[in-house]
Amino acid sequence: MNKKGQALVEFVIILPVLLCIMLSIIDFGIILYNKNTLESNIDSVVKMIQNKESEDEINHFIKSENKNTEYKLEKKDKYVMIKLISKVDIITPGLNIILNNPYKIEVKRVIYEK
Repeated sequence: MNKKGQALVEFVIILPVLLCIMLSIIDFGIILYNKNTLESNIDSVVKMIQNKESEDEINHFIKSENKNTEYKLEKKDKYVMIKLISKVDIITPGLNIILNNPYKIEVKRVIYEK
């Protein structure tokens, strides 16, 4: 009985599973990194709004951090809702169907404007 052939067959069977697991870990890491970056950026945007900085300065700050980030500002009465939206391309086959490719990350804050 040839043990080398058996090991090769087992490796070929398990390789796609291992690759999918590794790519999924990378995808989730990229998603979490981008979410953390957006959380940090939205804190800076809130401070800029509270300091009465212009929309152009805020847009320039956001585009300097990440060109793919969308910025939305909605005012209602004395409340301001700030949204930062970014999209991440999923590279794992199968996971891109589950999470919808590109995956949309959205962070929002509501502040009271005096």
